[in-house]
Amino acid sequence: MPSQTMIDITPPEAWVERFPGLSQLDASTKSALLAGSKLVDIAMGSSVFAPGKTASNLLFLLEGTVRVQQTSSSGHEIVLYRAHAGESCVMTNACLFAYQGNSAEGIAETPVQAASIPKQLFDKLLAESSSFRDFVLYAFSRRITDLFQMVGEVAFKRLDARLAEKLLELADENGVVTTTHQKLSVELGTAREVVSRHLKQFQLNGLVEVSRGKVAILDRPELIAVSEKI
Repeated sequence: MPSQTMIDITPPEAWVERFPGLSQLDASTKSALLAGSKLVDIAMGSSVFAPGKTASNLLFLLEGTVRVQQTSSSGHEIVLYRAHAGESCVMTNACLFAYQGNSAEGIAETPVQAASIPKQLFDKLLAESSSFRDFVLYAFSRRITDLFQMVGEVAFKRLDARLAEKLLELADENGVVTTTHQKLSVELGTAREVVSRHLKQFQLNGLVEVSRGKVAILDRPELIAVSEKI
């Protein structure tokens, strides 16, 4: 992970208290996590992990967002999920479990700070602490459920409904989505031209206003209705 700054703090701040599951751990497990961890700063836009690379550390996000996406052999991209502050990186979990390289790419969407623990400590706590194991497996199973839901939506849900849902998800407090047609196509795993066609129709129907690098939501209730179509 080339664009990281390692901050070796002795002792590290009590970052475990920011994670409800970890804050319930016994004192000895907490101490092991704090003693064996380092804080990592990752610049916005940097690669957090890359396809084919073997994970050597587990990251617990303290600040920021990591976008996890996958690229097909034909070059098509799709966003699988986002990891936010207060969560662990589940794709890294999977690699640590299987002793295999990453199958996806993680990119820091914002400046990120994370607590990093080495694989040796991860393996030790997984074997010795049932509460730590429960925390890791719960996070893993929840993310797998989210991924199955995404696969179902890609396979069975109308694209206009998925686009409406994504616009509602990404909009700021003013109802503005700062993005491009290309980025939206990656979010949805489709072609840019398809996204552009649906956005044009949304605009003709008075749901949104499309400008360069922005989509402003004009009729939120109707966009919600579109997002709920099957």
